[in-house]
Amino acid sequence: MNRPSPSPRLRPIVALTLAALTALHGASVLASSPPEDSAHAAPASAHPEPTKGSDTISKLKAVIERHAGQTGQVSLRIGDQVIAANPGPSHNPTAADHHAPAPRAKVAVRSTASRNYIRARAAVLSRHAAREAHGAAAGGHGDAHWTYDGDTGPHNWGSMKPEFNACDKGQRQSPVHITDTEAIPGPAEVLRFHYRPSGGSVVNNGHTIQVDLQGDNTLYVRGSAYKLVQFHFHHPAEEKVNHKGFSMVAHLVHKNDQGQLAVVAVLIDPGIANPVVEQVWTRMPLDNHDRVGLTPGLIDMNQLLPVDQRYYQFIGSLTTPPCTEGVLWLVMKQPMTVSREQLKLFAHLFPMNARPTQALNGRLVREAM
Repeated sequence: MNRPSPSPRLRPIVALTLAALTALHGASVLASSPPEDSAHAAPASAHPEPTKGSDTISKLKAVIERHAGQTGQVSLRIGDQVIAANPGPSHNPTAADHHAPAPRAKVAVRSTASRNYIRARAAVLSRHAAREAHGAAAGGHGDAHWTYDGDTGPHNWGSMKPEFNACDKGQRQSPVHITDTEAIPGPAEVLRFHYRPSGGSVVNNGHTIQVDLQGDNTLYVRGSAYKLVQFHFHHPAEEKVNHKGFSMVAHLVHKNDQGQLAVVAVLIDPGIANPVVEQVWTRMPLDNHDRVGLTPGLIDMNQLLPVDQRYYQFIGSLTTPPCTEGVLWLVMKQPMTVSREQLKLFAHLFPMNARPTQALNGRLVREAM
């Protein structure tokens, strides 16, 4: 026996039921028969109240309220939250109502296999909806992550999360514009680099290409030993020196046993290809959060250091969120080079991943002679 297909007035509720089950984990959709006095009522006009939850919930509520007048009360239960829409007040039927009477029906998903499939898909979608709702309730950006432009760019980093507060309120932020007229010239200790060929891995973290190193690579400065943890690149260079910008910069991030950070900035301009960059670019991951291993001894960081190791020194911060301060910065005065092909490849993936320069706010910059 063939069952009749749902009438045109019932189809929106059938679609709503399936959409709700698919979009929200554990959601139960209850459709009751319309009251006797509203069997022919026209669809109620309703404007959903703005909510601070997910867009998914808001859109579903709007659909529910739009069709509630056709079928009676409809509700969604999500955990301990119930979103319900009552039918609009009955009124005199129109000609269109007489041609398409609304049947009384109860909507149910009868197939156990279909129900299990829908619930499996809903489990994934509901987690996404929960994250959106949590972000909205906290007044944050939900799943939005920091970037280098738009609403999640550098000018808004400080307001995105409480732990990013230093990006906006900090007084010793990096990068900076260094000028010889403001720097204090004088003698300074020689940087002692003890770098050895090392392995590790290359990762595309969504913001840059970063190399996490394994091996004994140490910088001795200010009476402390700092181990080289990782290095990464920015295009263009974040630092400026004497009103000059640079095509790229490599940031070599070191940490000592007390957890203090020292970052060596190696400025880069177009020229001769660099062998370290060549090894990294050859294994460059193309997808976000993809990681490629490096064989032991492949990376010799000495090949990324300039021969002239005079430098500028100041106290600053990380140049990415959370913009932690108290970082020792050592900006090498002599730039290194990469080929234009090497520069072009990085720029294709990261057209701009540089934070603007920050105010010195009275900080001293030492020009190590």
